[in-house]
Amino acid sequence: MANVQVWTGTEIKALRTAMRLSLREFAAHLGVSERNISKWEARGSDVTPLPVNQAILDTALRMSDPDTKARFKGLTGGAEISGAETIEPIGSGQVRHPLTGSSMVKVDGSIYQSGPSNTPLWVASYYIDIYLVSNADYAQFVAATGHDMPQHWENGIFPPGLANHPVVWVTWKDAAAYAKWAGKTLPTTQQWEKAARGTRGATYPWGDQPTPAKCNVRENGVGITTAVDCYQSGTSPYGIYDMCGNVWEWLDTQSTPGRRELKGGAWTSQFDRAVPSQFNDANETMCDDDTGFRCAAPAEDLERLLHDVD
Repeated sequence: MANVQVWTGTEIKALRTAMRLSLREFAAHLGVSERNISKWEARGSDVTPLPVNQAILDTALRMSDPDTKARFKGLTGGAEISGAETIEPIGSGQVRHPLTGSSMVKVDGSIYQSGPSNTPLWVASYYIDIYLVSNADYAQFVAATGHDMPQHWENGIFPPGLANHPVVWVTWKDAAAYAKWAGKTLPTTQQWEKAARGTRGATYPWGDQPTPAKCNVRENGVGITTAVDCYQSGTSPYGIYDMCGNVWEWLDTQSTPGRRELKGGAWTSQFDRAVPSQFNDANETMCDDDTGFRCAAPAEDLERLLHDVD
């Protein structure tokens, strides 16, 4: 039975028909304009949408109910979604931040599937840290600025053996101050979730299979944070570590006045709390042994900085 390897206007029209949606409803479902849908359908097999739209169409078909899939197969002569997942390559999108030396990866602007309902949302291009901010990273910030150290450090030194573990016992304001010092920002909810799930809206960073062994959560019994580069098998489509488990991550997004969103679960969390689409928030002053952060940067800003350094 044939698979949809590349979507053209012909398959797009078949999918809309199979889903029994109007042009407006179908466009809203995909998160694209009605004009695009009309153009694709009018040109049939002579048009091939951009890769980001290919991905969103793959997701729409993959997440359709069995009856819709059956109608789609009938309309396309037996075609169905390919079982292979397309992974966004990190390649040349990986850089070292010129001020901190941290490894960051570019996430190109595109639509992604947001939240438990997989609502299509557009996010502009940005870079995000591949690793959580570690104790060693944070120590540089404390030494440079005189900022208060985490409460479990003694004499300005983090606990022995934890240099490459994520910094914890930091409030949202601590995290935001570090990001500002580093010439970055905290990620928004949308930026963080897209980096974790990819454009196809995978349930977990590594795919749709619930595999607690791929991350540091309560079920594994580790009982402490782990090194920020520990769980390679659990990386996201962009090669980003610890987007499930290890520590909750402070985000820039405000939920209500004085409260900020958190994502990712922690070593103290049940696995089902670590799902990237799940909502969580806390008061900006909250400070705990299972909460840390990573940073992001708008693509234009970082690329300008990289160019100036060169």
